[in-house]
Parts: sequence; structure tokens; C-alpha cells
Amino acid sequence: MPHNRPVPRPAQDPAPHRPPGRPLRAAIVGTGGIAEVGHLPALRSQSHRVDLVAAVDTDPARLRDFTTRHGIPAAHTSVAAMLEAERPDLVHLCTPPAAHADAVVGCLEAGAWVWVEKPPVLSLAEFDRIEAAERPGGPYASVVYQHRFGSGALRLAELAASGALGRPLVAQCVTAWYRGHDYYEVPWRGRWATEGGGPTMGHGIHQMDLMLSVLGEWAEVRAMAGRLDRSVETEDVSLALVRFTSGTVATVLNSVLSPREESRLRFDFQDVTVELTHLYGYGDADWSVTPAPGVPEAAVRAWHEAAASGEVRSSHSAQYPHVLDALERGQRPPASGRAGRETLELVTALYRSALTGQPVRRDQLGPDDPFYHRLHGDTPGWAPTVRTLQEPA
Repeated sequence: MPHNRPVPRPAQDPAPHRPPGRPLRAAIVGTGGIAEVGHLPALRSQSHRVDLVAAVDTDPARLRDFTTRHGIPAAHTSVAAMLEAERPDLVHLCTPPAAHADAVVGCLEAGAWVWVEKPPVLSLAEFDRIEAAERPGGPYASVVYQHRFGSGALRLAELAASGALGRPLVAQCVTAWYRGHDYYEVPWRGRWATEGGGPTMGHGIHQMDLMLSVLGEWAEVRAMAGRLDRSVETEDVSLALVRFTSGTVATVLNSVLSPREESRLRFDFQDVTVELTHLYGYGDADWSVTPAPGVPEAAVRAWHEAAASGEVRSSHSAQYPHVLDALERGQRPPASGRAGRETLELVTALYRSALTGQPVRRDQLGPDDPFYHRLHGDTPGWAPTVRTLQEPA
């Protein structure tokens, strides 16, 4: 049976650590597109449990427009001022990646839990700084990895862990997206100091996270990256071969150069092939199951029987109840701590292998490795020639 992490389920015990009946107080930091299309729908879907009491943005005009349109009672231009005035239980962090680490740590130290957008931070060093600020029983910081919480992904992870599909043997993980030259006119995009990386970090991370939720821990990565057509410091395409501790092998493609956009995952088990094809989110209809020739229909039947429990589309709204359940019970939420770090480990290994031309094992990614601190690893030809003030030392 492959090594898989547990399928995320709403927590059951212990008893809630906060008084029953009082809605949680939530705040949004950053009022851009992802706050609008991801976090606000999630908050509305759980409005019986959460009150959105404040928003934060450094742009006063955008902040005023956001709070007025959405009826948010309080507006602040700094996280510190919001934390002091509002005392939220939970902060939704929707700012560009370079601002994440300081804001998350500040929220945790103030006693607020955090749900932070991907990529959570710019490096493993920053992630470990966040973990050091957490406390047993909370507050905790969890990452928006919503694709693993759709019903199809939960079903696949559960069936894979049970052995009902046979052992996983081969996988493919494709994020083939298109981002034109104008996309990189936004000053913080395409730069190591502010975005952390290219499509490997900021785009393919969701598909890679879903792959890990099914296949478990990786053992070795061999990769390459290119700067083929976009005017960026980072890569605009990467490819990797990944070997998992179970023996499963996978190919990974991350691109912003692909006019026909597609997000695709394929898992070849001993008994069936399970495939997912979508773009930015999926439902049950986006999955397919193909049995191996001559194999009994039991594996396919198991998939369809599990599907009968109902559809949940991958979305912020699919993950959000898990975050709230954990908060109410004082338990570590899914996609936090070890489970939140492992996808960033794979991203770091991919950059290290691609930029050095060497295979990478998990045990090489410690504090003595420059890639632990910066995803370009100070590699000549990739690292900025002059480090900007915003870039971590």
C-alpha cells in the first residue's frame, strides 16, 4: 500500500475551546481579485459561523470601494492597526507573496489564526518561521490548497490509501497555462524578491499539491527550467521527474507559455487509470476512470459508489469548513504545518535540481542549503545580480 497522508476530514474531538453561539470574527488582508472571487464566496457560504468584521489594504481608495460594496464595517491600512482594533479570530491573507511571512507571524503572535493564499511564503526558511510562531492548540496558519478538498480528490486519496485501485505506478501532473507579456507588467510579478518564483511556484503549485495528496512523500527530483519567452527574472517553464517513496514515478510540467490552457493530472494504478482535466477548478464530471484490460470492475465500482455521496467542487468554499472546524476545536487544520510545508519542499527541490543540474533528495533541503533561503539559490545566471531591499537575506 502506498504511503499516503490521511484524507482531510472535519475534526470531531475534542470539544470546542471557544464559547458556543458566538460567530467567529474574520478579517481580510488584501482586497484584490482573489479576495473577491475566492475568499468572499467562502465567507458567505459560512455566514452562519463567521462575521467579516474588517478589511485591510494599503490603497485607501481600493479599500474604501471594497468595504462599501461588501458592507464590511471596519477598514484599516495596516495589519497591526487591524489586529489591535478588531481582535479577529481568523485572518484571510490575500496579499502578494512577499508580504505573507511578516503578516502571518504578526497575526499568530496576536492570537489570530491565518488562512494564507498560495504560495504561502517565498522559502522554506520563511515557512519554518511561521511554524515557530504557532502554539499547541492554536493559533495555526493553513494554506489555501483548495484543489485537494474537492470531492473527486478526497475520493481518490481515500481509495488510493485503501488499496482499492491497486498500487500507484505512474503519474502525470500538468499545469499548462498562458500568461502574456502584459501580465508581467505588474511590478511584483516574475521577480524572485516579490513573487518567489515563476509558474513552478505561483501556478503549478495547486496541481502538485493535489498530486502529493494522493501519492504521499517524494524521494527524488530531477528537473530543468527555462526562460524562453517572457521578460522575467524567474523561469517561465519547468519540467521534472519525481520519484516517490512508494516507488511511483511522475512527470511534472509547469508553463505560462501554453495558448491552449489545461490543468491535468493522470494516475496510473495497477487496476485503473484515473484522470482529471480542468483549468482553474473541477467538479465530478471532470474526472474519468478507465480499468485495465481484464481487470474486474471492482475498482471502477468503488469509484462510482464513493461518488454517490455527493459532489463538492474544488474551491475556497470547499476547504473553508475544514479551517473553521479546526479553529473551533483548537486543532491543527489540514494544509498546515507538515501538510502545508511538503508542497513547498517539492517546489524547492524542483528549483534546486533545475538550476544546479543535479538530482535532489529531501534531506538536502536544510538551513545549510542556499535554496532553503531563496529559491534561486544564489545561482549565477538566475539570481539577481543586485539583491533588492525587499529580498530576504
